[in-house]
Amino acid sequence: MTIIDDKYYHSHHLQDKDPKCLISEVYCCPCRVRLRIRAAQDSKVLNLYSSRHYQTDEALYSHFTRQTGIRINRIEAGEDALIERIRNEGARSPADVLITVDAGRLWRAEQLGFFQPVKSAVLDARIPASLREPGGLWFGFSLRARLIAYNKAKVSAAEVPSYESLAEPKWKGRVCMRSSTNVYNLSLMGAMIDHLGEAGAEKWAQAVRGNLAHDPRAATPTS
Repeated sequence: MTIIDDKYYHSHHLQDKDPKCLISEVYCCPCRVRLRIRAAQDSKVLNLYSSRHYQTDEALYSHFTRQTGIRINRIEAGEDALIERIRNEGARSPADVLITVDAGRLWRAEQLGFFQPVKSAVLDARIPASLREPGGLWFGFSLRARLIAYNKAKVSAAEVPSYESLAEPKWKGRVCMRSSTNVYNLSLMGAMIDHLGEAGAEKWAQAVRGNLAHDPRAATPTS
């Protein structure tokens, strides 16, 4: 499953980087919302587990409280830490809403059975179908770009128009990327499968692996 679309799947960005490497970074994916049905209106408190840390969210929470009278009790931690916390809390978890980052973590939480379906005409009207789970298990409300950063002194934008281009033989020994076990790259691979099919995505991944400047599981070289 993937909700990555062409708008940021093919995005790129110019930055000064190590001249020896074409650097591919998976910066971020859509944030997701998990809703658990409970009587928040009665308790006047909504327990929100969030891995986000943006000032814009403060305005969102304040507006929600003004509009509903429900106070937000926010628990903040890293994405994986929050998933592990909810797993450990089990059926006794007080979490009402989980806000997390990346489709890979969303998939993990879904596989752990954290979600309960939500039916909301407002959410359906405001969030595109491509950014919500068909059964109402989660809703995406934010997108950020998935970028390719490169040394603009040695590489032109036209040379790296998409992630597919990283598989080209000319980049052998010049690509730097996180490990394939990193959740961001798992999501990227999901997008490639969606776009290229399983066989095409596997061929692409093997070619990119052959172009890596160093083993991503090893320490990042300093020279």
